[in-house]
This record gives sequence, C-alpha cells and structure tokens, in this order.
Amino acid sequence: MTNTPAPQTDDPTDAEVTPEISFDQQRFAARPARLRPRARRNQPKPEDLWARPFEADGRNRAYVEWLVDQSMLADAVTLGRQLAGHHLMWANVYASPDPRAAVEQASVWYTAYPLSQMTAPGQSFLGALGSEELWQAFEEIGIEAIHTGPVKLAGGISGWEPTPSIDGHFDRVSMAIDPLFGTEQEFRDMCENAAAHGGTIIDDIVPGHTGKGADFRLAELNYQDYPGIYHMVDIPRDAWHLLPDVPEGADAVNLSPEAERALAEEGYIIGALQRVIFYEPGVKETNWSATPPIRDHQGVERRWVYLHYFKEGQPSINWLDPTFAGMRLVMGDALHSLLDLGSGGLRLDANGFLGVEKSLDLAPAWSEGHPVSQAANQLIGSMVRKVGGFTFQELNLTIDDIRNTGSVGPDLSYDFVTRPAYQVALATGDTEFLRLTLREAIALGVDQASLVHALQNHDELTYELVHFATRHANDTYSLGGEQVTGSVLAETIRQTMRDRLTGDAGPYNAPFVQNGIACTTASVITATLGITDLDEITLADTRRIRDAHLLLCMYNAFQPGVFALSGWDLVGALPLDRSQVKGLIKDGDTRWIERGAYDLMDAAPEAAKSASGMPRATALYGSLPQQLGDPDSFARRLSRILEVRKRSKLATGELVDVPEVPFRSMLVLVNRLVDGTTQVTVLNFADEELSARVQSEHIPTGRVVDLSTLQNVGVVDDLGGFTVDIGPFGGLALVIREQEDGGEE
Repeated sequence: MTNTPAPQTDDPTDAEVTPEISFDQQRFAARPARLRPRARRNQPKPEDLWARPFEADGRNRAYVEWLVDQSMLADAVTLGRQLAGHHLMWANVYASPDPRAAVEQASVWYTAYPLSQMTAPGQSFLGALGSEELWQAFEEIGIEAIHTGPVKLAGGISGWEPTPSIDGHFDRVSMAIDPLFGTEQEFRDMCENAAAHGGTIIDDIVPGHTGKGADFRLAELNYQDYPGIYHMVDIPRDAWHLLPDVPEGADAVNLSPEAERALAEEGYIIGALQRVIFYEPGVKETNWSATPPIRDHQGVERRWVYLHYFKEGQPSINWLDPTFAGMRLVMGDALHSLLDLGSGGLRLDANGFLGVEKSLDLAPAWSEGHPVSQAANQLIGSMVRKVGGFTFQELNLTIDDIRNTGSVGPDLSYDFVTRPAYQVALATGDTEFLRLTLREAIALGVDQASLVHALQNHDELTYELVHFATRHANDTYSLGGEQVTGSVLAETIRQTMRDRLTGDAGPYNAPFVQNGIACTTASVITATLGITDLDEITLADTRRIRDAHLLLCMYNAFQPGVFALSGWDLVGALPLDRSQVKGLIKDGDTRWIERGAYDLMDAAPEAAKSASGMPRATALYGSLPQQLGDPDSFARRLSRILEVRKRSKLATGELVDVPEVPFRSMLVLVNRLVDGTTQVTVLNFADEELSARVQSEHIPTGRVVDLSTLQNVGVVDDLGGFTVDIGPFGGLALVIREQEDGGEE
C-alpha cells in the first residue's frame, strides 16, 4: 500500500511557518500586490479575415493591407501605443526574477492541451476551462492554476487561405484566439472565474519563432520592417544556382547539408548550427530552407533563405535585427495575453534559441546558450514582471544554461534536470541517476524552488540529456560503480529508457526521432510493471499503476517549486493505438499517440473524439466527478498529498541535501522550509516494502513528525539519522521538530 497522506483538517504547525518578506513587500508595503494597465489589440471583423476576390500578389496593395491588418507586428504597435506613457507601467518591480513570488501565486498547475480536452456539446475549450464545476473540482483537489497551452491562431496563410498548424499550435500567426478553442471574451471570463477561486491562468508566448502567417508573408514581400522579424537572407540572383528547386505546390524546401555549406562558404548564411532539432533524413537535414522566386510589393523577384530551429513552417525570430521588429512582435504578444486577456503568467516556449552567431572556419554556429538569448529573456521577463505577471521557460539545455538564463530572465524554469531521471528511477527501481542529477543541480546553483516539476505534458518524454551530452560531455561521473564521461552517461541512460519503455517491454510506446519517447505517464508505469498488452490490464493492475503514479506525484510535489500535471495524468490515460492517428504520425511525429482525448468532467461520456478530432484515450481512473466520490481514487489521494504540501509551505522551501541511501530504490530529499524547519521527503521507487535508515548531516536532532498524520514516527539520533517503514511505491513527507535550549520542544 502506498504511503499517501491521510485526510487532515487542522494543522497546529501553521502558525510556526512565517513566509519570508519579499523585496517587493518591504519597499512597497502599502502598494496593492499587482497593478496593471489595460490595452486592447485591433479587433477585425471575422468576415474581414479570409478570402477576398482579388489576386494574392505582393503588387496588389489591397492584399498587402489585408496581411498587415492580420499581422502580429501591427497589433503590437497598437498595444504599445496605448501603454506608452501610462503611469501603471511603473507600478511593479521587475529587474530580477522572483521564483518564490511566482510559486506563491500558484504552486500546483494543471497543464491543458486544447486539442485533447473533451467538452460538452456546444461548449468551447475555453468555456470548459472557465466553468464553475471544473474550478470547484480543482479547488477540492488543490490545483491553483491552469496552463492553457497555445490557443491563439496558428499555422499559416497561403494566398488568401489559412493553412493548419504543423506543430500543435506552437506556430502562432496571430494574437487572436483560434475559434476552434473559443473566444477572447471566454478567455477573459476564464481568468475572472479562476481568480474567484484563488487561482490564475497561464498563457503561452513563443519568442523563438512564428508560423507562416501574415508577418512571414509580408517579410517575403520585403514590406516595411517585416523582414527584420526573421533570420532571413535575400540571396542575390547571381547566387541562385546554389539554391535547390522548390517542388510544385510547396512554398519552401529544406537545404541539404551540401547547399547549406556552399551558401556558408560564400558568406550568405552562417551555416550549420550546434544541432538539428527534429532531424529526419529527407525531411529536415538542416535548419535552413529556401523559398521559390517571389515578387515583392514593388515587383522585384527575390529568393529568401530563412532559419528555422524547429520545423520548416516555424521561421525563427531575429532578436538582433536593426529594426527590432521581432522583439516588438513578441513583446506585443506578451502584453496582449496579460493586459488584454487577463493572464497571470506566461510560458516562454523554446526561449533558449534567441541568439545565433557565426563561428570560425565553418564550425557549427553558436546557437545555444548565446548571450543574446539571455539578454532577450531578461527583457521578456522584466516586461512581464513590470505589468504584474510572471514567466516560466521551457529550456531543454544544460543545467548551466538553465541557471544562467533563469538568473536574469524568467522567474521559473521547466525541470528538464530530473524529469527523465525520475522516470529512469521508476523503470529500473534504482535512484542512482536521479540522485546524481539532483546533486549536479545543487552544485551548479539551481534552486529547486525555481523549477516546474512536471508529470506528462504534450511533448515526448525528453531524454536528450543535453547537460551531459554537450557541455559536460567530457566530464567524469560515477554510475553503476564505474567512472564514465558525460557523453557515455547520456547514451547509457537513453538506451536504458529505450530498452525498458519501448520495443518488447512497451510496444505501445514509441521513440520520437532523437528526442525521447512518446508515452503517457501511465504507459511508462505499465512498461515498468511488465504489462505488454494494454487491453489485458486488470483492476489489480490499475491499483498498482495508480500507486506508482502517486509516487511520481509525491516526488514532484514533496520538493520546493511548482508541481504540474496534465489531464492525461488526472484520468490515467493510456496511449492511442498507432492506427488511430496514422495520418498524424506518418511523417514521424509519434507524439500524437500520447495526446488522446480525455474527459475530465464527464462532459461528453458518449463521444469517441474531442471537438478537435482527437480519438478518446482509455482512462484508467475515470473522470474527476467519479474520482472525487471515492476516497481511494487517484484524484482524492492526490488531494491529500497537495494538502500536506500546502500546509507545510514546502513549495517555497530549499533543497539542501540528497544523501546516500541504504537501498538503491530509495530517495531522500532534505529541504529547509521558510521558517528554518527541516523537512525530509522519503520515497520508495520499488514495488516492495522497505524498512530503512535515513541519515544526513543536515538533519538536526529532534522528533520526526509525519506531515500527513501529524504523529511522531521516530527520533533523530546523535548521528543525524532515524529509521522509517515505507510501503511499495510509497512516500513520506516528514518534518523534524528540534529540541530548544533546556530540553523543551
């Protein structure tokens, strides 16, 4: 049986925990917590957005004006002019990231995925997220924020016609809400209802790229400042022989490595980057693509080569162009989400790729961890704090880069440090690599309270392990009793994950190019438990899956920082069969198998698909209304975990030690709470009971109290240790009550 917390109503320790006073509170004690100006973007009528009866040509002034009306840069100018000179733009401190202030706003997040959440007939995605019933359920569980995922228009424009998103709406083309998900007013209503329940809404911006919408088409037409938004180069006609032909019907073609090198040797582009994300032979072999000949707004024929770190339809934004058009676009998008729609925070997607610089001798360009990225993130983070919001970054780079960027830019960072490590711990029953990564983060100065510790999200289970595979590739680490280099360590862990979670062990999971594994949290667990046929899962199997799932919840929740989980986690979703999404995965994007539709609130119990067309996934745990009526359900037991976390103020503590353990499946985290109290998290990643000693030089003598039951469970001896019993896939959140001088407690 899992050692999940028991229900509690009163906490006699509450009065003992005094939150640290922030700089904001000290200097501006009489000022309201957050003051915000308001601004609105342009509001074109729906009938003005699409098809007009004249030629889609850059020499057609009406077509150009139509594109401008839809462009994000034009909206950014409108918003900026409303805010310039406004006194409330100076109402909040903004210079430095403040992770604990962000965590105090909301420390438990639900990460939604618009395409997969099922809604009632006639109800939009945003209407569902703003519903009173959902927020009542979230308040009962302990969820304090919703991260909506990207809900603005995405994809592109071809002539007059919109084209669909190629990357789950992370190829944004407008500040307008996509009607597929709802309306701007529904977004505002959602924010208001969240606030009424003490919660907040977190939106997305993408500072690294856009889709091929109006802004990109205007850039191709060489119109005003629009080319300055992107890393794009106007190739002279006498060098067109270096460019590949663009197939009929395509609007660009990826450069081959040979063409990339030839253009770099001639000095037209900076050439290869440090890596090719989403590499796939014949599809994306480099980070550059070329357009066909295009007549610009003055009739001049041009061919462009543009950079895209990600997919061909996601042209990269240039943060150091003399027009600063890209910066203006991104800032405008951020201010629209915060001040027009009412979001409390923003996720910065792919924000580690905002600076790129040529290297000597045609070596790969400096494209990751660049100082321009840090400077750009500082500007974004400062602007958001300036208007009362917070930011978090999804930056899958080295621990050093996460620390450096987080020290000047976003308030919080996604935990790419230990996410694959805790999955490895579960898959192998061995926490050695998890302990190694946690200690590495402490040694390099990453504060766990500044991290968003997450279960499943819309992406693959990333195992690139960039920290060990790149900057620290030649450093030496101890793993399995051997000394290995970082590069060997990274490949060993990747192969372990492939062996344990895919193939014969988990045929329902799938590798995703070179980045990781497409899977759900539940299917990681089924592979770990030796379940190879998802159709054969029994009720007893479901209980074991639930217990292991709650263990992963405790790992992420019983440490400082934000704890985030998805709808797939809440219902216990299994992956879709490949045949159900064969059209979506045909180009190699296997992540669609993990994005099955889920019905949190029994909104559409008979529906086979979401409103967006995603097939319904098998849900092992059921809906939230079903679960909240069962004291032993996943959601109800999760609520007890989150109650312990909230009462102890664990989210704003500090991780001080990850000690050695007597059993390889055991993990101990020693945290210091805001009042100086020592808190100890003990976890068992094995499917068997343990009786084990916990010891650390950071544990003071005193009584050991279980934060779930508030009962004494032991005494710390003079060696700084004590013994606990912990069930299979179990976890304990403990606190040490020290003796005061004179022997009184």
